[in-house]
Amino acid sequence: MNREMLMLVDAISREKNVERDVVFGAVESALAQATKKLYPGEVDIRVAIDRESGDYETFRRWHVVPDEAGLQMPDQEILLFEAKEEMPDIEIDEYIEESVESMPIGRIGAMAAKQVILQKIRDAEREMLLNDFMSRGEKIFTGTVKRLDKGDIIVEAGRVEGRLRRSEMIAKENLRNGDRVRAMIMEVDLTLRGAPIILSRAAPEFMIELFRQEVPEIEQGLLEIKSCARDPGSRAKIAVLSHDKRVDPIGTCVGVRGTRVNAVTNELAGERVDIVLWSEDPAQFVIGALAPANVTSIVVDEEKHAMDVVVDEENLAIAIGRGGQNVRLASDLTGWKINIMDANESAQKQATETDASRKLFMEKLDVDEEIADILISEGFTSLEEVAYVPISEMLEIEAFDEDTVNELRSRAKDALLTLEIAREENVESVSQDLRDLAGLDPALIPKLAEAGVHTRDDLADLAVDELTEITGQSADDAKNLILKAREHWFAGQE
Repeated sequence: MNREMLMLVDAISREKNVERDVVFGAVESALAQATKKLYPGEVDIRVAIDRESGDYETFRRWHVVPDEAGLQMPDQEILLFEAKEEMPDIEIDEYIEESVESMPIGRIGAMAAKQVILQKIRDAEREMLLNDFMSRGEKIFTGTVKRLDKGDIIVEAGRVEGRLRRSEMIAKENLRNGDRVRAMIMEVDLTLRGAPIILSRAAPEFMIELFRQEVPEIEQGLLEIKSCARDPGSRAKIAVLSHDKRVDPIGTCVGVRGTRVNAVTNELAGERVDIVLWSEDPAQFVIGALAPANVTSIVVDEEKHAMDVVVDEENLAIAIGRGGQNVRLASDLTGWKINIMDANESAQKQATETDASRKLFMEKLDVDEEIADILISEGFTSLEEVAYVPISEMLEIEAFDEDTVNELRSRAKDALLTLEIAREENVESVSQDLRDLAGLDPALIPKLAEAGVHTRDDLADLAVDELTEITGQSADDAKNLILKAREHWFAGQE
């Protein structure tokens, strides 16, 4: 029987073009599965076949786990202190084995082994085909729709299959069996049966790769697509940069009579593409990304990574777009939060901010309205700026002499020190029960203290919107934190 098994292994190895070890592994797995059935519980069995003689041994084994972990699977595990009684030098994650009687292959065993072998061979063949396909370095998967699988579409390319999930399809497309499909290869998941290549037609990377194939200048390094934002099947924006002054990035991507951009649009079910010139200047980049709207003015807030963009009434609807699409895509493309407003809204916001800055300077620097307005007109908005901008910049202000500048800087530093001392005292007043609250980020404590939240009950009394305004958290995080703070109210209740 052992000689016959060796002959069978050799025959299958040659016929299926796989390594003998793969076939031997399949036989060992089949024998182990059959032997497990002789024992109660979920035991761990290992079978070792001699590759030369065909003889085999069977072992029952136990996984060594830390003493403090306890036994999660008693039939397969042993605690470290017990294992050391048998093998003093054994370590955690090693195995203790006990030789047990080997199960004869027999007719039924041979049939079971054959099934396991064939499955292992199919898995090995599948892996070889997949490795061969992936070694080509292709980024776009081209194939035909083979079947539907729980809402996903299985796409076949030769003997390799990819999975296009419903969430990664273009919404208005209606793909049917036999349709030709192109999609971006996003990842390979070998745990998925049948179709381990995960595909997407909705990802921004797919559009970038389509342009790369249509525009040779990108492959040559003359052009670069810096970013892409998509509303799949509807509209998209890409930001392009030319590394050669002789090459027009937008015109090159559009192509003669729009041939290149139309090829991408046709592949993506008519998705309209805005091609934007990328710029190192964030404000200029945002202005280009909001096209076709014309921007009147723009205010950049580096700290909040946001921009207030002012447009006239005629351009307001264009800048926002249907359902906010244009401003949303521009925000995704540039990575900046964009607030669209008209001139009246901008003036009102600016007036509010000016009033706040004027009040701050008059109160903390002990100056009159005229001095405060001079600081504001020169672009100062905080005490930190007054205290720490280079003194040469402040001396350039015509209305201030050197003594005035030094006095303002001194007062600003004193005010900041006073505020910091008050802030520390405020934080110290936060109760220990609030500090110890599970899930509370220590960085939030100063914000809570400044808002008058000093105890766990203070936090528990807040509404979700109040907490988000104080801390800047998401609504879900704020809700979870408030619920955590309220837990002690219901302790002991059934």
